[in-house]
Order: sequence, then structure tokens, then C-alpha cells
Amino acid sequence: MAEFDKHNTEDKVKAIIAAKLSINPTTIKSDSNLQDLGADSLDLVEITMKLEEQFGIEIDDAKAEQLKNVHDVVEYVNSIRTK
Repeated sequence: MAEFDKHNTEDKVKAIIAAKLSINPTTIKSDSNLQDLGADSLDLVEITMKLEEQFGIEIDDAKAEQLKNVHDVVEYVNSIRTK
């Protein structure tokens, strides 16, 4: 598997969230709660789908519900990408 930069993962995750929620990515911090950023349940589904597309991974519904903040998402994406 190709090497990847974990900081790059965080930047991409923030960009996906920012685009979906129409907010500036620089306002998103690692500990930002997705719902506090304005994501409703439909937004969360769409963010999950975009993450799957961007990173070529699959996130099951049960796991997606556990991802509450940006750090959780980045850590999960990185854990899948290193398998």
C-alpha cells in the first residue's frame, strides 16, 4: 500500500466537512464536534459517503454513528488506510 501523510488525511477530512457544511475549513479544529459545526443526520450520511469515495474505504453505519468529532474521523480513516 502506498505511503500517506496523516496530516494530509486531516486536511482532506476538514475540506470535505467544510464543503458539505459551507464553512471555512480553518474554523474546523481536531476536537470540533460535527453536530456543533452544524451537521444534521443527513449531512453526516453525506459526509460519510464522501469520505468513502475520497479515501476508497467503507464505513459501516454503526461505526459512522460513533464518529463524533474530526479527530475520531481522522483516526478511523487512518486506521482503515493502514490495514
